Amino acid sequence: MQGGNHMLLEEPVRLASVLAPAKPKVFPSLTKIVGTLGPNSHSVEVIEECLTAGMSVARFDFSWKDATYHQETLDNLRKAAQNVKKLCPIMLDTVGPEIQVHNSTGGAIELIGGNHVTITPDLSKAPSADILPIKFGDLAKVVKKGDTLFIGQYLFTGSETTSLWLEVTETSGAEVICYVKNTATLSGPIFTLHVSQVHISMPTLSEYDKQVISTWGLQNSVDIISLSHTRSSEDVRELRAFLKSHDLQDTQIYAKVENAEGLEHFDEILQEADGIIISRGDLGIDLPPERVFMSQKTGIHKCNMAGKPVIITRVVDSMIDNLRPTRAEATDVANAVLDGTDGILLGAETLRGQYPVDAVRTVGRICAEAETVYNQSLHFKKVVRHVGEPMVHEESVASSAVRSAMKVKAAAIVVFTFSGRAARLIAKYRAPMPVLAVVFPREGSDPSKWRSYGTTQARQCFSVRGVYPLMGSTDDAETGGLTKEEYGIKLALNYGRSVGIIKPYDRVIIFEKIGDSSVVKIIECDDSER
Repeated sequence: MQGGNHMLLEEPVRLASVLAPAKPKVFPSLTKIVGTLGPNSHSVEVIEECLTAGMSVARFDFSWKDATYHQETLDNLRKAAQNVKKLCPIMLDTVGPEIQVHNSTGGAIELIGGNHVTITPDLSKAPSADILPIKFGDLAKVVKKGDTLFIGQYLFTGSETTSLWLEVTETSGAEVICYVKNTATLSGPIFTLHVSQVHISMPTLSEYDKQVISTWGLQNSVDIISLSHTRSSEDVRELRAFLKSHDLQDTQIYAKVENAEGLEHFDEILQEADGIIISRGDLGIDLPPERVFMSQKTGIHKCNMAGKPVIITRVVDSMIDNLRPTRAEATDVANAVLDGTDGILLGAETLRGQYPVDAVRTVGRICAEAETVYNQSLHFKKVVRHVGEPMVHEESVASSAVRSAMKVKAAAIVVFTFSGRAARLIAKYRAPMPVLAVVFPREGSDPSKWRSYGTTQARQCFSVRGVYPLMGSTDDAETGGLTKEEYGIKLALNYGRSVGIIKPYDRVIIFEKIGDSSVVKIIECDDSER
């Protein structure tokens, strides 16, 4: 039977299987896992374990620590990736228009529910339970009586239990007087202030963000930039132009939608961006709790229909201090997979959590289990209906490749690509088997270098559900005189066998572009093809 149209469930078979011993997974989940690297995931050894456990993308959050620290972490990532022989894309997360509360003393500040506190732009004033200085002079101009303010420490705590909810009672000049709605103790040098459903006249791409991108980002040729607090398509266009002007035109932009303004302009943002991150932490502040789930489901659906990757945040906060997620969190991860997410983003869980490797491994297992009951057939029909007729040639062939793979129960789909676009097109139709993307470098590029065109495109594929890129070569010394097609098939089949997804006599779908045409064919594997 169909459960909520998003999953396939056969009773009593599936219920009985819940009690059966878990089968060891020979391959990671199709759903990708983004891990935020920080103090507890800084070393080469821990990063190696995270990569082996299933981390596909490494995220660097510049809202804390400096470029020197992040460079040390990135250098360790490169060593770890080389040691475990895996590609791993770099995602740079911008700070964006954050209003920061500056705690110059660094000491704990206890605020008692029922009291009042004044928010002031005067940074010379010492922070206390009565006054909190912020680095923004126009707050009193944009808020009104009854507005909700939230002062959070999520990056450091992973939950809102140590954060503060305020209600604006009045403004006085440049200061805002608020009623304290809950008792909380804030500690640390900086907290973030969020104003619910109010436009803040600060640029989405801050001067600090530009400085980081033009130095650290350029030096390391970042693969993806997560544009925090994206509010309009113009935000994405502005970043795109900035990247192009700094020789980073191949860097992808994932728009981070985390407020009501971003949701209002979601369609135009989706059209401009390369992918979307639905940031449920801030959305959960900006929206009433009962509406957060709908923003997730609607956003994922729109991304799925457009064939653009979508990533969900804030899933297993409790694993910062605990070895297992809560029952609600485990179900939440599975539901995100059933909704159609491409990836799950772990923030504080891997940044400063006590169990970063276990968090990656546990989320991967939940995703893999949810994928076994994902209603791929329904998703396929929805995408075909959305694309409409007549289909353009590429859509027609990509959908045919996935349909053929399902009919013959293929073990994998092999795609030849230069840019990764063909692989993303296959992924749009949510093949239930891995898509092995053989990425060939453009003529004149050097795939052995970190910044070569082909390597960049290959790494970027790691953020797309089900796609696993392999770096191809056009060097005769490596191809052994084989044609590009023969070499690519051999490379993919050997990899598939090495990780256990392709066995003797399995069928594999080959998808490639020849001239202006795309072709699909089926091959049957045997041991003699090594």
